[in-house]
Amino acid sequence: MILRGIFHHMKKKSDTSSNTDAGPKEEGILLVDKPKGITSFDVIRLLRKKLGERKLGHAGTLDPLASGLLIIGVGSGTKKLTEYIKLPKTYEAQILLGRRTDTGDLEGKVVEEVNLLDRDIDKKEAENVLGGLIGVIKLPVPAYSAVKRGGKALYKYARSGEKVEIPIKDMKIESIALDGIRKSGKDITLDVVMDVGSGTYIRSVAEEIGRRLGVPATVSELRRTRIGEFYIKDAEKV
Repeated sequence: MILRGIFHHMKKKSDTSSNTDAGPKEEGILLVDKPKGITSFDVIRLLRKKLGERKLGHAGTLDPLASGLLIIGVGSGTKKLTEYIKLPKTYEAQILLGRRTDTGDLEGKVVEEVNLLDRDIDKKEAENVLGGLIGVIKLPVPAYSAVKRGGKALYKYARSGEKVEIPIKDMKIESIALDGIRKSGKDITLDVVMDVGSGTYIRSVAEEIGRRLGVPATVSELRRTRIGEFYIKDAEKV
């Protein structure tokens, strides 16, 4: 499957043979559907073995607990990756209310928890909060992120327990829609689809949604389905 995909995406631009596959095609570019549980660099390592090519890179990391679209540059295609890093993205997120972790997702240690057994959040309340996020908002970046402070990545400070001031960053939410509300015991989960600008951290957005609802929140599931004009439906499995 992956070899078929790399042949297709690396075809020469002069190739005039018929092509019925959907989506934009770029020479030296492969679209990959990263599974949950591995890092973005793990995908690069797997592809190096499968393709026998050392020169690979990607245009935007996905956290290990996230799945979805990665744009991979192969060979000369790596020169194009900077074009794609700044593209807008679409995510499908499950936001767990009632719990906040130090990482902003379920990988981390719980730092705040409340019982929502007697709390109801209806569609109107949730949609009002989501609607208020559209535009450019200032949010703290996750403590566990590659953003640098004093030349050192934040996640390195967090792992060592060293205190550091967390930067506040402009994050752009182009659109955000509620896809469902689920309640299970003491927890409530919001299913959300959002289009965001480059550099927007969904973990930060999830915590802000919780703050505006008056409860702690964290990302429980995350899937990237679009980068610019590239879509998950055109991606290959690894």
